[in-house]
Amino acid sequence: MASVRRVAFVVALLSIALTACSSGGSSASKAVTATRTTPPLSTTTPTVPPTTEPPPTPPSVATTSAPPSATDGPAPAAVVSPVESLIGVGSAQQVISVIADGYGQTTATFTAYERDGAGWKQVFGPWTANIGGSGFAPPDAKREGDGRTPSGSYPFDFFFGVEANPGVKFPWRDVVGTQIVWDDDSSSPRYNEWVDTTTGDAGITPEPMYNRPAYNYGAVIAYNAARTPGLGSAIFLHVSTGGATAGCVALPQGQLLEVLRWLDPSQQPRIIIGTRGVVTQ
Repeated sequence: MASVRRVAFVVALLSIALTACSSGGSSASKAVTATRTTPPLSTTTPTVPPTTEPPPTPPSVATTSAPPSATDGPAPAAVVSPVESLIGVGSAQQVISVIADGYGQTTATFTAYERDGAGWKQVFGPWTANIGGSGFAPPDAKREGDGRTPSGSYPFDFFFGVEANPGVKFPWRDVVGTQIVWDDDSSSPRYNEWVDTTTGDAGITPEPMYNRPAYNYGAVIAYNAARTPGLGSAIFLHVSTGGATAGCVALPQGQLLEVLRWLDPSQQPRIIIGTRGVVTQ
């Protein structure tokens, strides 16, 4: 009986052991299967960590530079008037230049300028003026009767004419007849002066002032104002007769009248005459 109970006990133990082994193998198999099964997809968007790289540079686009504005760059240089290069302007507010390129020429370029608050402006010209038949004399070389126009810078004295005063600002003298002359006798006490022969002596062979059309209108250029004998006399700005003069400066009558009416003694006008190399700097 006892042996039967032992056998039954042993059988029971074996049964329990087999059951336990069977259960353990199934759990292991489930574990392996679980590790190989793809996990279900998440329904939330995964958080992407911020990148530290800079954004890509956009492609370069060619551009056209804007044209420079009028205010860009240095200011333009001031325009220099030809008067600035003339010698002998002094305090004049009106200037006439009569310039030839060289000696021996019987015509010259005549230009008139006026100064105002903005500077010098050209008023008349350039025109062609007649000068002495022997051209310009070098500085201080003019002599009585040499047919040359003196070089230098000179004021004006008075204006005159066979015709009536055309409305000038300078003092005016009428050439009333043949008795009015200009003394060009170097030995005369009235050398280089206007003379009325009814009241004074004008020396030998004076310059007749009753002379049409040359002296229809004229201005006395104050050359040799000291009246030094032999240095020249009767230098005028007068009406052109179409050719060279005996030493004066001459313009066609219409142009001359414009100039005579424009000249103003209060503006201290000067006429600067000579070759370019002498009267410019």
